[in-house]
Amino acid sequence: MKALFLTQVGKSEVFEIDKPIPKSGEVLLKVEMVGFCGGDLNGFKGLFPLQEYPNILGHEVGAVIEELGEDVPLHLRIGSKVTLYPYLACGTCVACRKGRPNACKTNKTMGVRRPGAMTRYVCAPWQDLFFSDQLSVRELALAEPLTVGFHAVSRGRVDSQDIVAVLGCGIVGLGAVAAAVNRHATVIAIDLDDTKLAIARKIGALNTINPSKEDLHQRLQEITNGDGPDVIIEAVGSPSTYRSAVEEVAFLGRVVCIGYAKAPVEFNTSLFVQKEIEILGSRNCVGKSDFPEVLSYLESKKFPVDDVISKVISIDEGPATLKSWAENPQGIIKIMIDFNR
Repeated sequence: MKALFLTQVGKSEVFEIDKPIPKSGEVLLKVEMVGFCGGDLNGFKGLFPLQEYPNILGHEVGAVIEELGEDVPLHLRIGSKVTLYPYLACGTCVACRKGRPNACKTNKTMGVRRPGAMTRYVCAPWQDLFFSDQLSVRELALAEPLTVGFHAVSRGRVDSQDIVAVLGCGIVGLGAVAAAVNRHATVIAIDLDDTKLAIARKIGALNTINPSKEDLHQRLQEITNGDGPDVIIEAVGSPSTYRSAVEEVAFLGRVVCIGYAKAPVEFNTSLFVQKEIEILGSRNCVGKSDFPEVLSYLESKKFPVDDVISKVISIDEGPATLKSWAENPQGIIKIMIDFNR
């Protein structure tokens, strides 16, 4: 069967690999749809510090159960549609001991530090599966990136009294917009791409800002009556957006950082003290809480699924598509491989 490998910086190839056999406690999944992650793009560019080469890409999965290994609970059924929790924690580090395996010191995400799901069949522990008969495999493949945004909103303790600004409206940022709207917060979406801002409005953002066309500080001050947003979620990963988050957040506000900045960031640290702000990292998601919340949200049909899927390709088109995406990322939100093509 075919698998899409990231072989080195700037190069990906399709190779043939053997079909896996489920071990005890595992299920064999027939992969139907897999999304490309922004981390895949940064790995291709050599900008993702955790990426290991060579590796099969892919951890945003929509699949069906093909076969059950031994010692799998009887309630699992062949043919059930699932998505997959793609993180592997060590279970012994300080984060794991404190019940936060999403921040495991040696976490191994599929497609990053262990083989991913851009291939027809993968095996997974049955405990890592999340089910929905109401969602298509395309919708299920969107669940994982949305959980990252939902987790960031949870980290920011967002509630209905908050004004929340989301810097960056890629799929993770749009997940943060959706999660904040779902908590009845007032949401401001910020991006350089008007198409993404239009999608954020569909999700429920009351205000949108394109900093290439209007002054970010002035608009935020206008919208918040001079206070600044209570919570700013950084979902870009650039020094300028990291600085903007700290500068624009309200006194006593919370800044939640998702993106990996591609260069060192210089801060005026007096703002940390003067504003008494909280700066919070947000990594991956918590499977037992974030996945069920996202699946329930997707089942509500409030999320504009078709609008965020920019392109659907076959696995053979993967290398050329990844190269093209790296050269011209403008307007791309989510690219998916359909294994039935």
